[in-house]
Amino acid sequence: MQRVTITLDDDLMVELDELIAARGYQNRSEAIRDLARAGMQQTATGARTDQQCVAALVYVYDHGVRELAKRLTHAFHDHHDMAVSTLHVHLDHDSCMEVAVLKGQAGAVRRFSEQVIAERGVKHGRLVMVPVQINSERHAHGNQASRPHEHAHVR
Repeated sequence: MQRVTITLDDDLMVELDELIAARGYQNRSEAIRDLARAGMQQTATGARTDQQCVAALVYVYDHGVRELAKRLTHAFHDHHDMAVSTLHVHLDHDSCMEVAVLKGQAGAVRRFSEQVIAERGVKHGRLVMVPVQINSERHAHGNQASRPHEHAHVR
């Protein structure tokens, strides 16, 4: 095991100590190791751009920004093959949150998500990707009268 020295500003240290207490870590080193692993895992998820994934894109935006809702709608229509579903929530008079479920190649999902988050008027955004295998299979469901059909299965 290696010893590393880091410098944190006072506000960040207060937040870290609150996290340590809330989660019951025995010491700062354990907490920092877990945070480092989580950060590296999140970065690595999109590293293989050819890998299939499912993802949740969560973003908050100001619905009053000129043409933003229209631009977002067009962006999702332009990527209809990737966009599975979207949940829209009115947070207050000015802010909306959307949760978009996406499916496709990790690189394409990441690029599209970055495009959405970069739109003027989008205040916050985060992408959570889960690597999967998407296979197309032909089979019947339920009773014997059901006809075989082909559709995607995610594993």
